[in-house]
Amino acid sequence: MSRILVITTSLRAKSNTDLLAEQLIAGAKAAGHEVTAVSLKGKDIRFCIGCLACQKTQRCIQKDDAPAIADLVLNADTLVFVTPIYYYEMSGQMKTLLDRLNPLYSADYRFRKVYLLSAAAEDEAFVPERAVSGLQGWVDCFERAELTDSLFCGGLNDAGEAAGAEQKLKAAYAFGKALA
Repeated sequence: MSRILVITTSLRAKSNTDLLAEQLIAGAKAAGHEVTAVSLKGKDIRFCIGCLACQKTQRCIQKDDAPAIADLVLNADTLVFVTPIYYYEMSGQMKTLLDRLNPLYSADYRFRKVYLLSAAAEDEAFVPERAVSGLQGWVDCFERAELTDSLFCGGLNDAGEAAGAEQKLKAAYAFGKALA
């Protein structure tokens, strides 16, 4: 059993990625994992200012919601980032959070496996490549971790559209059930 942290990054109400994340979480729980979910909706996460004080203290000097999320990331066995694809890339709020997780770089982080679940209006196979590459760049900074797998659910545009996309919901459930 792993302690899995799922971070959903869409700020949209009734988002497709949230609906897919619910299925992923159900699958992970069915496999016996302990799952914690964090949504970036309503969170105050400011841009990294590049001061690098966190490299000495393992804490960010900014007082917002990012340090509490960083603590959850630090102590999770497995991370799952869930993002809509905007302009063929991860959401801006996901990128901002990744930047703000800089205090973990020099910390004794627990996570070893990182996964990505993404969704977009476009359905071509290449659509998530930059989001995967961007997350891979972050993971590469953590030598004990690996980007283990990703699932892309394309063809979802309107808010809540995933609720009627049975195959995509089943794929998200299976993805969650297979998490390690």
